[in-house]
Amino acid sequence: MNKFINSFKKNGTGIGLMIIAALFTSTGQLFWKLSLSQLNMNLIVGFLLYGLGAVMMIVAFRFGSLSVLHPFLSVGYVISTLLGGFILHEHLSYYTFMGITLIIIGVSLIGGGDE
Repeated sequence: MNKFINSFKKNGTGIGLMIIAALFTSTGQLFWKLSLSQLNMNLIVGFLLYGLGAVMMIVAFRFGSLSVLHPFLSVGYVISTLLGGFILHEHLSYYTFMGITLIIIGVSLIGGGDE
């Protein structure tokens, strides 16, 4: 258990930055969807957020192991799903929440697996 916690400590900054990157890229994709494929402010904001997320991801790789940090981008799937459900009113089933739970458990296990 101590090795698990040490891995999170060692990669903590990188993990935090990767989660922020996933948040920016997912939100950018939401704005792309809201743009209705037209050149408007939503599309521009979407590109800016997505680009910011990509830069944040590059920076994050300086603060931890690639094999630990990269899987944290899958948090973007969780964020996108929740944004789709709460903002776009898409249907979120029991199975969707089971999948979200599995992603979170998996990423947590990978985050603690560097030691």
